[in-house]
Amino acid sequence: MSDVPDILSETIPRKSYFLGLDFSTQQLKAVVVDEKFEVLHEAAVNFDRNLPEYRTSGGVKKNGSTVTAPTVMWVKALDLLMDQLKITGLDFQDISAISGSGQQHGSVYWRKGVQNLLPTLDPTKFLFLQLANCFSIQDSPVWMDSSTHSYCETMEKKLGGPQRLADLTGSRAYERFTGHQIAKIVSEKAELYFNTERISLVSSFACSVFLGCYSPIDWSDASGMNLFDITLKDWDSQCLHMCAPDLKEKLGEPVATHTCLGPISNYFVERYSFDPSCQVVVFTGDNPASLAGMCLEPGDVAISLGTSDTVFLWLSGKPTPSLEGHVFCNPVDPEAYMALLCFKNGSLTRERIRDVFAHRSWDEFDALLACTPPGNHGHIGMYYDEQEITPKIQGTFRFNAFDQKVNTFEEAATEVRALVEGQLLAKRVHAEQLGFNIGVWT
Repeated sequence: MSDVPDILSETIPRKSYFLGLDFSTQQLKAVVVDEKFEVLHEAAVNFDRNLPEYRTSGGVKKNGSTVTAPTVMWVKALDLLMDQLKITGLDFQDISAISGSGQQHGSVYWRKGVQNLLPTLDPTKFLFLQLANCFSIQDSPVWMDSSTHSYCETMEKKLGGPQRLADLTGSRAYERFTGHQIAKIVSEKAELYFNTERISLVSSFACSVFLGCYSPIDWSDASGMNLFDITLKDWDSQCLHMCAPDLKEKLGEPVATHTCLGPISNYFVERYSFDPSCQVVVFTGDNPASLAGMCLEPGDVAISLGTSDTVFLWLSGKPTPSLEGHVFCNPVDPEAYMALLCFKNGSLTRERIRDVFAHRSWDEFDALLACTPPGNHGHIGMYYDEQEITPKIQGTFRFNAFDQKVNTFEEAATEVRALVEGQLLAKRVHAEQLGFNIGVWT
């Protein structure tokens, strides 16, 4: 398990508050907790509503398959957020440590010379005024971008195929992954790339602002770039060379996700009266942070049920990355891994079956499910209203107790249980393919 408490215990007082931030797609959120994890203060800045001057929709700008966000918008959101926290009555001197998360895969490009600027920011001025011209690329590519398909194909082909890339980096090539976004910038905006001093993920960008110098990228978030060897826990030279020249120098050395980087920058001490000894712990991606925040342990499975369903897994043994799903370095235990599986057909599919077979009532849906036994008398269904991500398939497939394909089931209750069990079995099958072991402790 992580030794963060031991690292921090030498530098924090007995009674302490902790500030956590999340730089997500649509908003910037903050929460302050005490040593018992009780929530004391909360604040949020919605990018569309609170920063309309950047003209984003859902926190992003879309131009066909290219999806970006103004980098300085995130900085200005932080200015607003800090003022909101002050209004809640928070005494920043009580904050002993800071950490946070950011939307995965997004990238930030610091122009040359900024390394010398970050430690000398003027505490009498807002951050966004001082950092507005600090980015060589003004609009950061984000996870919703799907404009890099050709770059993905190139990497997989040169490396020996998608499975080889997955074995190395934890995932086959995905358009949103950072390495391919960097390759696109080198191809289309080479001059801007060569004027870049450091490339950060959204998480390490945010951490850099608090640290007053460039923050390293952590192992867990680095696992979502198609550049990081998840076994050796270091950048893979082949992947780096395929994407861009001098990329290792621009990324910096990666660190373990529990690493305590040092005290907060003088800017926050002078402007907000933070204690100079307040420690900054490396930020990570939002998905690894979710696994840590839910306090998952070996053998645990967490499922987020939404428009898309997401499965979080703690992998204790050697992982077996596949062409579906992702394997990341574990944010809590440096010797373990985590897996992430995304299923596109989630709540909307469940709602369709509810509407057709349970008269639009969840209570009736639950009653129908309860009146059928586990196993559904051998009936099973797979429901893919939209083309699925894991695996890539579309359509509805029903099978009776004799493994014969049928168009419908006779009973509504059979249909409801077929949906629920089919979705859960799919999650189990793909989890086991990634190396997760189902046991009595699961």
